Amino acid sequence: MASPLLKICGLRDPEQAAAVAQLEVDAIGVIGVPGSPRFLDAEHRPALFGAMRAAAPGCRGVLVVADPLEQQWAQLELEQGHDVVQLHGSETPQLCGQLRSRLGCEIWKALRIRRPEDLQRAVDYSLVVDALLLDAWVPDQLGGTGHRIPIEWLQGFTPVLPWWLAGGIRADRVPGVLTQLRPTGLDASSGVERSPGNKDLDQVAALVAAVRVAG
Repeated sequence: MASPLLKICGLRDPEQAAAVAQLEVDAIGVIGVPGSPRFLDAEHRPALFGAMRAAAPGCRGVLVVADPLEQQWAQLELEQGHDVVQLHGSETPQLCGQLRSRLGCEIWKALRIRRPEDLQRAVDYSLVVDALLLDAWVPDQLGGTGHRIPIEWLQGFTPVLPWWLAGGIRADRVPGVLTQLRPTGLDASSGVERSPGNKDLDQVAALVAAVRVAG
């Protein structure tokens, strides 16, 4: 089986985005959620995505937002340089479908999993988004926490959509995850950081290597 895809999320610096992209990750995420320690405002996103693409044309840019109001939808247009919009709030299937039609790009929906039954929500989004991302539920925090969904909850999870696993993804954890689960991709943020938004390139390189070996 092919190795899972790998996304490094929460970058803020164009030079670092280029360096991460050159490590042959599949996607880079930028946080567009005000209040997040990894937030990058709209003015600076094109430079980061541009540097990423110049370094690795095949690397995909993912813009992460939460519960965008209709008057903010213009900031999600592809002119900012991303390929994908990841919705990380409480967006309904109806809103996901509206955004997908409006923006004309891939929409990924993050589901924050608090209990095993929450996985059933995947069915609700199966016709209106292009992929799912699963992250652990943490009070008052939408992501980047490093908290993990218990592996046993995910065994037997077989959605019709591609799906990404987030939460404490690091090189040393990859073998244990991939011997039990086969997600489409892994999403790393806090697990490969020196501080919020500042990635450790050695840890990213180790993660890339671990995914290739385990895959």
